[in-house]
Amino acid sequence: MEISFKDLKEMFKNDEENKFFFPNGTKLFIRTVTMSLTGRLKEVGKSELVLEEACWIADTGRFADFLATGKLSECEPFPAGNVLIGRGSIVDCCEWKHDLPRKQL
Repeated sequence: MEISFKDLKEMFKNDEENKFFFPNGTKLFIRTVTMSLTGRLKEVGKSELVLEEACWIADTGRFADFLATGKLSECEPFPAGNVLIGRGSIVDCCEWKHDLPRKQL
């Protein structure tokens, strides 16, 4: 059986292009290809996520401990406002169950 490009396009068509697993308002930890961040999901665009209360996590320390306790070694909060993250750069993402870091460490 041969499948044409048109058939493939139809098979993988996403009618909800902006759909994202986590709802707006969820606190997230996101690893991208170059950095890690925490923040509250504000909006989902076709190519980006909009975070508020975002913070660059420079050093998590022991990763499993960081996820379990929220304790980190080094971070740099973004100023108040929106931060855009390219969806194509996301490696993994999980819900953040702790307070969002807002002070530089």
